[in-house]
Amino acid sequence: MTAGETALVVFSGGQDSTTCLFWAKRRFGRVQALSFVYGQKHVGEVELARAIARKADVDLDVMDVSFIGTLGRNALTDASLAMDAEKPEGGVPNTFVPGRNLFFLSIAAVYARERGIRHLVTGVSQTDYSGYPDCRDTFIRSLNVTLNLGLDEQLVIHTPLMWLDKAETWALADELGVFDLVRRETMTCYNGIAGDGCGHCPACKLRREGLEKYLLMKNEERRTNNEQ
Repeated sequence: MTAGETALVVFSGGQDSTTCLFWAKRRFGRVQALSFVYGQKHVGEVELARAIARKADVDLDVMDVSFIGTLGRNALTDASLAMDAEKPEGGVPNTFVPGRNLFFLSIAAVYARERGIRHLVTGVSQTDYSGYPDCRDTFIRSLNVTLNLGLDEQLVIHTPLMWLDKAETWALADELGVFDLVRRETMTCYNGIAGDGCGHCPACKLRREGLEKYLLMKNEERRTNNEQ
């Protein structure tokens, strides 16, 4: 159904979007990528995105949408704020950038429409959504309907990681043959350290816990196979 079509991947250069990039390459005839500079402290992720896109032979555009970082205070765009280590009781963590996925996907939809692309791919996940309301399935489905109404198009937002936890996301990267690339050459760390990151920020903790769980599962599977 999609082999002859083009997909646009919202691409940050992190673990999730890189996994989605290669997921899209397997399923679509052509893949393009779109990255955003939004005032993030870990803006180095964009240069990693450029490097990964070159390796994947994918055209990448980068858009400056720095206004997003000025709309409110959050720990990803405001260096004076210390990051919440855990999700606060009854609220969202201060690493939540209000409107980020709303803006990213809306801009990506217009970008795609003008190029005759009807498939969008994003790495959001409700299973590991970290308390961010704009990573939930209901939001994505609602936005998909809204964008189609507003643009009079039939765009499809694909969310291959929506129901995967981080261990399952590592498993998918391994299945796609990009486990080492994702582990060594992506940036998930909110403090801007590539690969395994700082190990302390919320994103690094989630990534590491998923990796450890996946490696344990893989070792158990290998052991079981050897015993058979």
